Amino acid sequence: MISRELRQEPEPGKRILLFAGDTVRFRLSLERPMQGRAWLRTNIGNARALRAEIIRETEEDLPPLARDWRDLPMRPVSGGTYEITLPVCEPGHLEAKAFFLPQGQTDPLWPEGGNTVLNVKPACLCAGNTLYNAFVRQFGPNKSGKDILPPEIASCPRALDNKGWTAIPRSGSFRDLIPHLDFIIQGLGCRILQLLPIHPTPTVYARMGRFGSPYAALSFFSVDPAMAEFDPSATPLTQFGELVDAVHARGGILLLDMAINHTGWSARIHETHPEWLKRDRDGCIHCPGAWGVTWADLTQLDFSHKGLWRYMADVFLTWCRRGVDGFRCDAGYMVPVPAWTYLIARVRREFPETVFLLEGLGGKISVSTDLMNLADFDAAYSELFQNYSRGEIEGYLPSTFPLMDSDGLPFHFAETHDNNRLASVSPAWARLRTALCALFSPCGSFGFANGVEWLATEKLDVHGASSLNWGATENLVGFITRLTRILDAHPCFFPGTRLSLVHREAGNHVALFRENREHGKALLVAANLDAQNPQTVSWDPGAASLPGGEFWDLVSGGRLSVDRSGSAWSVRLEPGQVACLTPDAGDLAALERAVGGPPSFSRLRRQKLRAMALDAFFRLHPHGDLFGRDPGALADALGQDPEAFLRSLNPHSPETLAATWTWPRDTRREVMVPAGHFLLVRSPLPFRARLVRGESAHSVAEGLETGAGGWFALLHPPEPPERHERAEIQVTVYENGRGRTGSAPVILLGPPEKARVRKRFSRAQALAGPLLALGVNRRGGMMRAHARFSELSSRYDALLAANLNPRVPEDRRVLFTRCRAWVVFQGYSRQLEAACLESFSFTHDSTATWSFTIPARERQHVNLLVTARMEQGANAVSLAFFREARKGRGEILADNLPVTLILRPDLEDRSFHETTKAFTGPEHAFPNAVRAREGGFTFAPSPGHALDMDLTGGAFHVETQWQYMVHRPLEAERGLDPDSDLFSPGWFSAELGGGQTAVL
Repeated sequence: MISRELRQEPEPGKRILLFAGDTVRFRLSLERPMQGRAWLRTNIGNARALRAEIIRETEEDLPPLARDWRDLPMRPVSGGTYEITLPVCEPGHLEAKAFFLPQGQTDPLWPEGGNTVLNVKPACLCAGNTLYNAFVRQFGPNKSGKDILPPEIASCPRALDNKGWTAIPRSGSFRDLIPHLDFIIQGLGCRILQLLPIHPTPTVYARMGRFGSPYAALSFFSVDPAMAEFDPSATPLTQFGELVDAVHARGGILLLDMAINHTGWSARIHETHPEWLKRDRDGCIHCPGAWGVTWADLTQLDFSHKGLWRYMADVFLTWCRRGVDGFRCDAGYMVPVPAWTYLIARVRREFPETVFLLEGLGGKISVSTDLMNLADFDAAYSELFQNYSRGEIEGYLPSTFPLMDSDGLPFHFAETHDNNRLASVSPAWARLRTALCALFSPCGSFGFANGVEWLATEKLDVHGASSLNWGATENLVGFITRLTRILDAHPCFFPGTRLSLVHREAGNHVALFRENREHGKALLVAANLDAQNPQTVSWDPGAASLPGGEFWDLVSGGRLSVDRSGSAWSVRLEPGQVACLTPDAGDLAALERAVGGPPSFSRLRRQKLRAMALDAFFRLHPHGDLFGRDPGALADALGQDPEAFLRSLNPHSPETLAATWTWPRDTRREVMVPAGHFLLVRSPLPFRARLVRGESAHSVAEGLETGAGGWFALLHPPEPPERHERAEIQVTVYENGRGRTGSAPVILLGPPEKARVRKRFSRAQALAGPLLALGVNRRGGMMRAHARFSELSSRYDALLAANLNPRVPEDRRVLFTRCRAWVVFQGYSRQLEAACLESFSFTHDSTATWSFTIPARERQHVNLLVTARMEQGANAVSLAFFREARKGRGEILADNLPVTLILRPDLEDRSFHETTKAFTGPEHAFPNAVRAREGGFTFAPSPGHALDMDLTGGAFHVETQWQYMVHRPLEAERGLDPDSDLFSPGWFSAELGGGQTAVL
């Protein structure tokens, strides 16, 4: 029931833009006092369940059942007012609405309006979002424009073209780009590196231009080999991985340009899924286009096929698993909103922080809004780069202000590959447009194409490899560096900043007021849009309240005189000048310090730490709010001491709910993670880590620096498996600009009450890993036997490692290392080894069992069971060999046809910690005394002779006893019995009929 007596803050129906690591407070107020309780119905904190609903609906055609929604209690704070403060820890399109349930009633009262919407974006986008758009191809020989060929050579490709040949020059490579990353990321301050598409492109069939368009992808899963060097030790994909690691090692993130709306001609999809191609009415494959231009080298895909959705999800996930941090989605507005909703949900199920940047140029603004709001895109290209005059900016820019408060970040590009070079007009024009787009950007979301910094004038032709003018004496390098430091360091480029156009008076100029009340900071950006003439820029001081008597320009570093006469304030600017005015001299001092070094990205690191701390809080308190807890204090506590932080959050005990994994020590061991525990990863170096189950990433995290030194990350606990489950932790550490990757197994433990121990293993399971049977005799002795029968992998492997002291445990003596065995039938022998193994099992009484299938004759075989059991209370082990009887008809050798079993025990006399040695003869001094209980036998003490047993009568038991010779003083000291039962080297053989057993 809707009630006008209820008021909710934030108001119902409002959309709010937040970042992972933020918090949101809901308040419900009653007009008159009523008995009852207030609740918040929401899916905040359940982004994973929401994504699962979206995926099920697409892949299984199941209706969404709102499994992500729940009701959280709100606490009373005063008469008729209730509140709840919740962390938002993960990106997603989330909703909430408060209601009141009167006492004794079942129907709740709701405030008027729809759900409040929270569009939560990755923490890595909260600040410092300068983007460098690199075209790898341009980092080749013509990078600086000095690769000028003589006319007679330059004309050769055209002559070859006319003859039907294909002439393609050398392209820039991934390794050509890597040496410039220090300049791009740490110098210019561009934290985000966006690559134009890197997929293979047409080189003959339907090739456009000299090189072919990178947007005409032939395979979405591959890299263009032209962008790699020939190196027998590193494939093109490996070399791309080197670039990814190099970007991450410098604190950057890498976006890959993906054009999933279309492919190139003769793409792999044309062969495997021709039904996914969009066709015109005449049956011809449709070529997409925009702005009245048809892209004839492209073929459009038809997203009415949900199989195509799943294919593209695998494409995105493949690149995420290769280390890519996000995607610029070319022509994304041409792909339906439901398809994007599914694709982003699939990707973020494994990689929640993946960035999705929409290229919606040419599409309706409503489509871009829906894609950011409903489909969960994080940001979209703004069209400021093609709005030049004051009238154009006034007509466009205010429409982006609501987006940055509700749906996503507009990215202001100074220049893209779709428009002409700014410097081709003039250096002053390039300087003006670059500063305007940077200083007008929300959260520093500003980008430019490679070459802007060098005042390149040659258009960025995607079909060619134009010059970047790299290294030019006249450039914007220092200018752009100063701009990015402003975006990185000043709070007016942080979340929560309000933007408004405040210019007045006539003229081709604009003034933008930026205010961040949380930090008590404000800036005024004044721009002279005329790059040829000076102008006076005026603004309304009532709309832009800048206190103070003096103003400093952060761009030029000087003091500017502001005229305060009349109703408008004004400042005189040179042609194309853009000023960033602050009344606080401390802002300028801080900027000068920042310009002298690499960007700090401190606001960004703070947000990541908050996101990790709040995520841990919410996972341990899923139904509680943050009342009384300061998110900043939680982040500080986590960064200072992760273990103590987790102990403070444990609602049940002072236990640290984390299993610790440390690089590089734990790459050599298997860590167990109890149900409900975090995996705390530590390293002395920066790193990235992911917990992988099967092919899917369960949890991913970037290492954050701790106050005590080193880096750490919390990989959140998985849903407890029904039974213990194996996973893998993959860690890449960064040092000297490069990455090193290591991995190790992890066991995810199920709930204790559901714990089960596997006792039987199939052949594949037994052979897949280092599976061992461990038996004990309750007096310090041990049996350690491999599932791969008779194999040794360690000095500690032994069928009998005895404790010779009857009173206290001490170092064991390895006496019986292993027993090799052969089955012989009609002169053909076959060893009992891994190739014949069928299964392996063990029981609680220290018994291990191997099941073998042994070839005999004419496709017939023998089934043989071997057991090894430690005798309790004695330094002894019992081996039994049982030939299973034939059941029914089949290809098993008849029971009445005996086979010969030959055993060769390997005996030793060494400490448990010494290395095994081959038996060399009499120096071991094993006097022999052999007694039999049944049947007859002959025995020779030296190796190579046999112990023959007649087993035709059925089950047979033979006991062998040897005296172990030791020094008498040692015997007396230990109280040893010189007649202890121990084994001696030798062979024995027996004949086994079906159903018979031999015991040693």
